[in-house]
Amino acid sequence: MDLDKAAREIARLMLPHLNAAQNRQLEKVLSYCLFDESGSVVGLVEQNASYLDRFLAAKRLEGCSERTVSYYESTIRKLLDAVDAPACDLGTEQIRTYLSDYQKSGNVSRTTVDNVRRIISSFYSWLEDEDHIIKSPVRRIKKVKSPQTVKETYSDEVIEILRDGSGSLRDLALIDLLRSTGMRVGELVTLDKGAVDIVNRECIVHGKGDKDRVVYFDAKAKVHLENYLSSRDDDSDALFVSCRAPHKRLQIGGVEAMLRKLGRSLGVGRVHPHKFRRTLATRAIDKGMPIEQVQVLLGHKKIDTTLRYAMVDQRNVKASHRKYLT
Repeated sequence: MDLDKAAREIARLMLPHLNAAQNRQLEKVLSYCLFDESGSVVGLVEQNASYLDRFLAAKRLEGCSERTVSYYESTIRKLLDAVDAPACDLGTEQIRTYLSDYQKSGNVSRTTVDNVRRIISSFYSWLEDEDHIIKSPVRRIKKVKSPQTVKETYSDEVIEILRDGSGSLRDLALIDLLRSTGMRVGELVTLDKGAVDIVNRECIVHGKGDKDRVVYFDAKAKVHLENYLSSRDDDSDALFVSCRAPHKRLQIGGVEAMLRKLGRSLGVGRVHPHKFRRTLATRAIDKGMPIEQVQVLLGHKKIDTTLRYAMVDQRNVKASHRKYLT
């Protein structure tokens, strides 16, 4: 019996014992094992690259940003380069060993290792959903536990120091908008002037997953935004632009650099835009805003993410204990 007939006979005999997806996978395995004459590394690289390209295309279709897609690509490519095997052939132990070696060799945190595990899991879940594999080998790899630390927020004093020390109308308006809306820095730099309703103190931001949402700002932010916009003489549609001509749209790196420099000059330590977001979430919950509303305000898909951002002030816990339990 030749190989072609043998493959068809094996598939026929296994038909009663496998479901449709498993039969398709069996046919792929037989084709790969019996008819891949080259068996070369080049063929392996092309096969893995094909799976990775299609996975990344699926992530783009889901609405992931190019920054996120790039992180997915580099993470999965490192795995495939390290194991030097077909992606569909990897088992749980190989991936578990890779994660363990990754943590040891890179001297990285458990949080980082778990992020890598999560991305690899997403890739193999896609392979399973597309019937390239029967079952994801990452299912049995548990979440990597990491210590939960209470991340710092900005005090009222630090915020006032930053606002008073800001070097321009633009920087003051930018700080106040981050402070009062809790928007992501990536959302801030993509804002156009037309998306801001100054009168009603709200704006529409384009968030993760290609989803738009409304965020709100206070009277201070309104005044500083009006002052900044009235001072501009450029014709850019962007809400925030560079101070120097030709006044191009401000980018994430520009915002981060400005805040770092400002923090150093004022002696308040490292200043990062994301900390404004965490500060808003923490204060909202401390003042009694329902967690579901905070979730909507921040644009989080899962409420667990909101809870991680909003670490409740321990002083409020102490005050509540005295009020209700003593």
